[in-house]
Amino acid sequence: MTEKDDEIQADAEESRHIAQRREKLETWRRAGRAYPNDFRPNAQAAELLARYETAPEDEFEKAGDIRIAGRLMSKRIMGRASFCHIQDGSGRVQVFVERTALEATYEDFKHWDLGDILAVEGRLFRTKTGELSVRAARMRLLTKSLRPLPEKFHGLTDQEIRYRKRYLDLIMNPATRTLFRRREQIITYLRQFLRARGFSEVETPMMQPLAGGAAARPFVTHHNALDMPLFLRIAPELYLKRLVVGGLDRVFEINRNFRNEGLSTRHNPEFTMVEFYQAYADYRDLMDLTEVLLKGMCQEILGSTELSYQGTRYDFGQPFVRMTVEGAIRHYHPDAPVDLRDIAALGAFLEKKGLAIEPGLQAGGLQMLIFEKTIETQLGDPTFITAYPAEVSPLARCNDGDPFVTDRFELFIGGREIANGFSELNDPEDQAQRFRMQVERRGGGDEEAMHYDADYVEALEYGLPPTAGEGIGVDRLVMLLTDAPSIRDVILFPQMRPQGS
Repeated sequence: MTEKDDEIQADAEESRHIAQRREKLETWRRAGRAYPNDFRPNAQAAELLARYETAPEDEFEKAGDIRIAGRLMSKRIMGRASFCHIQDGSGRVQVFVERTALEATYEDFKHWDLGDILAVEGRLFRTKTGELSVRAARMRLLTKSLRPLPEKFHGLTDQEIRYRKRYLDLIMNPATRTLFRRREQIITYLRQFLRARGFSEVETPMMQPLAGGAAARPFVTHHNALDMPLFLRIAPELYLKRLVVGGLDRVFEINRNFRNEGLSTRHNPEFTMVEFYQAYADYRDLMDLTEVLLKGMCQEILGSTELSYQGTRYDFGQPFVRMTVEGAIRHYHPDAPVDLRDIAALGAFLEKKGLAIEPGLQAGGLQMLIFEKTIETQLGDPTFITAYPAEVSPLARCNDGDPFVTDRFELFIGGREIANGFSELNDPEDQAQRFRMQVERRGGGDEEAMHYDADYVEALEYGLPPTAGEGIGVDRLVMLLTDAPSIRDVILFPQMRPQGS
């Protein structure tokens, strides 16, 4: 048989099983017992195992009557007594099902299907093999599963199906449930870390009249009542800084950003960021803060400051490397031009490296082309890259001693950017001029260049105190701490192309 024949046969078998399950549902409906909603569990599988799995049996009596509900994941029918496993949101527990204890319900149980959601009431005991179990005194069917669980036919080996039907992935794969619990722990740690340092959590608009705060193409929508275009935000930055102008000296937001870009193992058009802003601080303060944050997070969540990502170990307990953009170019390219701000020399160097030069780039843009194309992926250990050119940093404060660069950093781990931060540009006239330069770039065809945000400039005119701000990519951070190779592994419902396209 061909692979196509196998698929047709499997689909036919699955359809037959679905039809059988629908017949069982109809019988259940006629009996007037379908889909009850009056059962309330008093325990979860993981809680029972943690508390009683190794406890002496005289402790079981103290547990009293156990009421637990979950999905039927396995079943062994052995005549007058049977075993099954049910799975709730915390894990699995074994249930001992005995004919004499359940009477007529035992016959019903024999015909319940894997995937059905059951209610079980009973007492704890330990089997002869030592497995903690619930001896069922009463059982009920709460929800009929009309479709067979995937492993019965095809398994859940297709990664694309796992992304498209995450609910099946969560049912079948304990590792997936563990990953998303860790994601929750990471976000909780971020929130508690910032709150402990006096940051207030806020919410800013997801739909904005101008897309600003980052260099990216936005998604565009239309507000019918106001008859105006709106943009899904690419970053909350300009609104958060308005709040600092208003006197909220330390603010943060954990929320979604949207960028109309391609799909890859590192990019999803909808992603989660934490952004935070601190008045009377500079970029060096935030580098120190970030180092403390990540070391503490690793220790708290992983139990160590060392982690392994895709076969490589990283030690967060060591001081993070710090080097400038120009220092990185010189370190990784000893043959780089002596003058890294000479446009002609940089152009010749890029040509020698076989890198295409985008029109209109000045020295700063050419430096970043070298850095992004040849250096980023080599930055394995936690590394802060600082002193980004002003040309590519329209919202960052220029360095007092060298206005060619800004007081900005990006953090790289495992060859990918994790965080971006800088001392904020709080000179409204300088900001207005930088916006005008961005508008010129848009006019030249750069769709990622920023708009002129007159309202933000006006806010700066009221006075933004010296401030530093930072954004950390939560999804990439979760990838790192869960050893996930793709960003789609750490987003519950990643963006996918339509099936068949």
